[in-house]
Amino acid sequence: MKHFDLIVIGSGPAGEKGAAQAAYFGKRVAVIERETHVGGAGINTGTVPSKTLRETALYFSGLRQRGLYGIDYSLKENLNIENFMYRKKNVVENEWRIVRNNLARHNIHLINSEASLKDAHTVIARSERGEQELSADVILIATGSSPLHPKEIPFDGKLIYDSDDILKLKKIPRTMLVVGGGVIGTEYASIFTALGVEVTLVDPRGQVLVFVDSEIAERLTKRLEMFGLRFLLNDRMTKIEALGDHVQITLQSGGRHEFEIALIASGRESNVRGLGLEEAGVKLGNRGVVLVNEKYQTSVPNIYAAGDVIGFPALASTSMEQARVAMVHAFDLKYKERVSPALPLAVYSIPEISAVGLTEDECKEKNIAYLVGRAYYEKNARGQIIGDTSGMIKLIFASADKRLLGAHIIGEQASELIHIAANIIVRDETIDAFIEAVYNYPTISELYKYAAYDGLDKLQRSLQNNINDLQHSR
Repeated sequence: MKHFDLIVIGSGPAGEKGAAQAAYFGKRVAVIERETHVGGAGINTGTVPSKTLRETALYFSGLRQRGLYGIDYSLKENLNIENFMYRKKNVVENEWRIVRNNLARHNIHLINSEASLKDAHTVIARSERGEQELSADVILIATGSSPLHPKEIPFDGKLIYDSDDILKLKKIPRTMLVVGGGVIGTEYASIFTALGVEVTLVDPRGQVLVFVDSEIAERLTKRLEMFGLRFLLNDRMTKIEALGDHVQITLQSGGRHEFEIALIASGRESNVRGLGLEEAGVKLGNRGVVLVNEKYQTSVPNIYAAGDVIGFPALASTSMEQARVAMVHAFDLKYKERVSPALPLAVYSIPEISAVGLTEDECKEKNIAYLVGRAYYEKNARGQIIGDTSGMIKLIFASADKRLLGAHIIGEQASELIHIAANIIVRDETIDAFIEAVYNYPTISELYKYAAYDGLDKLQRSLQNNINDLQHSR
């Protein structure tokens, strides 16, 4: 039996980075991956493909140029699915090479097999070549998640798709239904809308992206409606049928609608089936979520888990850091001992949005005294230059001490810009940090300064109002 210091099951963002972290400190590591290609959903079916398709949609639709030149560009002629998917294929293949090279550089053994636990220290690896038993001091579960398939929905990958199957689309449809206003549903709805597809998005909640600041979500919704996306919120799909060459849905409100295809993006479940986790003593939660402590340790002390398999926030960026922290704890490495408390998130819709820290809604729920500062792309030179005049930076800060509580951005480069605010929050600094900073001109980044000025102006007026109220009461 081959023995390793660490066996990692899964080669997605969490698996790769967890393995590399341990190997960097001299541990003997094996990664077991059941799929033909490394990278997990992050590279093969999720993060990288969808974000690449977003850029492709922007290119072929000329959407950026519409704002830049004031011209209503039509979709580039003769666009077919091969054109649309071409760039995605190239990027994914390059990412495969990058991950494989990283594993090889760290002398990590890559085993292409199906894995299951025999006990807390033994993994059985099965493939067409046979079966082998491997042992390890530590095991990291990083198997990710897959689209949830409710029994009442007849997925067929031809008319009714999940977020994996949509990447195998044979042609660009004229009409499309998206069920679910979460990250995946919103991203794909905006991508296909940019391509000129008539998209309808159905969600039982009152807003898309319920975890996002409601002002930002509303601004995104209005922008997408301008592009032609139709929202049916506060309604639920009760039935869906594949009828020859189209799908028909019935809504809770009683309406019936027909579309060429449907994308069901109503949740995901952890990939734990067949792993034998419960038999080994690992406790699971709803939808197979692996339960862990703050160091990503499961109920079995030498077995850790990180990434989508442990549930929210299920972001590739966070998954990597979870795995690194887990391995530092597992091997007592005295290195990276926590995941940053300020976790940025991004939704690569069109336009993209990004956020870090508290939303305005959360401040209200927690009775935190706060104020808001805003700055708009339309009043920024770089915003004018690139043709994005609908974006906004929103800062939320404590009215008592000006400490930055949250930042929320909608517009070009939102996912890049958010890291500036994340660093301020991690350092527990005030919005004065934006005032003191010098930003290149012209840049969208300088909007932070003007959002801070706006916030300080509101703070001054608030203080003056308090003084006036106090004088009145006397």
